[in-house]
Amino acid sequence: MATLIADQTFTEKPEGSETPIQVVGGCGTHSYFKNSFYQRLATNVTKDHIHDAIIRKLDVKSLAYSSSNTIRLADCGCAVGPNTFNAMQDLIEIVKQKYKSQCPNSQNPEFHVSFNDQSSNDFNTLFTSLPQEIHFFVAGVPGSFQKRLFPEKSLHLVHVSYALHWLSKVPEGLLDKNSPAWNKGRIHYAFAPEAVVKAYANQFAKDLERFLNNRAKEIVPGGMIIVTNPSIPDGMPFSEIANGLMYNCMGTILYDMVKVGFLSEAQVDSFNLPIYACPPGEFGAVVERNGNFRIEVMGLTNPSPWLKGRINMPEYIKHVRAANESMFNKHFSYEVTEEMFRQLLERLEEINDKMVSCYRDGVQLFAVLQRL
Repeated sequence: MATLIADQTFTEKPEGSETPIQVVGGCGTHSYFKNSFYQRLATNVTKDHIHDAIIRKLDVKSLAYSSSNTIRLADCGCAVGPNTFNAMQDLIEIVKQKYKSQCPNSQNPEFHVSFNDQSSNDFNTLFTSLPQEIHFFVAGVPGSFQKRLFPEKSLHLVHVSYALHWLSKVPEGLLDKNSPAWNKGRIHYAFAPEAVVKAYANQFAKDLERFLNNRAKEIVPGGMIIVTNPSIPDGMPFSEIANGLMYNCMGTILYDMVKVGFLSEAQVDSFNLPIYACPPGEFGAVVERNGNFRIEVMGLTNPSPWLKGRINMPEYIKHVRAANESMFNKHFSYEVTEEMFRQLLERLEEINDKMVSCYRDGVQLFAVLQRL
């Protein structure tokens, strides 16, 4: 997930243009660096599944011997830390464990980790916050993971967490008045007609296909991609989960601002959140159609089993804002964004109990894909 200190000007992008996603950079009050602990807790839920898949299926001995005893990892969509450092260290420890079981009398391989995100990513914050004691070599690789990033057959493990759900562009038809997917009156596919949902699903499938094709050229045979992503059970409407209620509230707030003349209806009509929570059936179908990877494990988990009782809404909004603010600031004025998040806190607090009661047992996908 890319980072940028939020832009405060209104710019309207044409339909179909690329939409780089930028979380809030730096280490300030609304920064992703200080407001991404919930994401860390969510990914921790999948650690045992990832551990088991690597221990069972990754031939670390062969990979290390064929690459001068160096294991190369990449985190695609790394943002600004500290989550990316924890994730990479966790993977390295699992690989070391597997190597020790295969080569008990050999010295551990060396590790080289590439941190990738958009060129606008706040790499300064990323690298100045590196832990003092790390036992791997580090490189920064700017650029969209929808494109080639690394030399052919140079990677052994690729990690992508809470990044694939950001679409590369607004789905086709959402801004076209003559399209069945015209999304007037909403800013997301939550509570939208099936044609809008399908437009989002089609764009996600194109993006995932492109991601897999590029990583297939970069990952050695037997290497792996580790995926954690927002999801939803097959066939369940997005309106039944808490994020669906939140995105709907965001849209309602913006259209209420139109009614009082705070912004124009055209500004809101031309804004759609490029976010899609892919169900496992759709995800698996794209992987199988692609043909470059085998699904070793895939499933759904509850990203917040620790949540007991009502949501700490001020803290929740801080995390939502850190990940989403710059999208709003690129399209609306700074004042509109400020007011939207102020009202969002109030309105979500009013439906706190409803959000807690929403389905959440299977709204996070984890998958381990092995290069054929």
